[in-house]
Amino acid sequence: MRHVRYALAAAALALAACGGASDEAATRPSAAASGERVFSQCAVCHTAAPPDQPAAKMRLIGPPLFGVVGRPAASVPGFKYSRAMQASGLVWDEATLDAFLENPHKLVPGTTMSFAGEADAARRAALIAHLKTLK
Repeated sequence: MRHVRYALAAAALALAACGGASDEAATRPSAAASGERVFSQCAVCHTAAPPDQPAAKMRLIGPPLFGVVGRPAASVPGFKYSRAMQASGLVWDEATLDAFLENPHKLVPGTTMSFAGEADAARRAALIAHLKTLK
């Protein structure tokens, strides 16, 4: 039940944000593990479940992100993408994901992505590392 883990991770992030310094600096988790925590905010709109798991069938606001790295934009069958995303011609490699996560509306003007962007390059890199594990 990944969605439960994402909900717990979101709660942990909220508590950490209220609390000051964390022990994370002392433990230095891998980029992918850190990215999984960052992904908790994405899990509100996107599933990361493999296609053979029931959670992958959940209809969320955003397309599923399992296997997103290396995939052409607007290519998940049955998902209704914005015209802007359909016309973008993008492939979700690391550089494109980084630019999109930093400012989705700058990279794809007219996208319906409601996320405003992540200014912190380290958080984007960690999230991308996590997305690369979803295959």
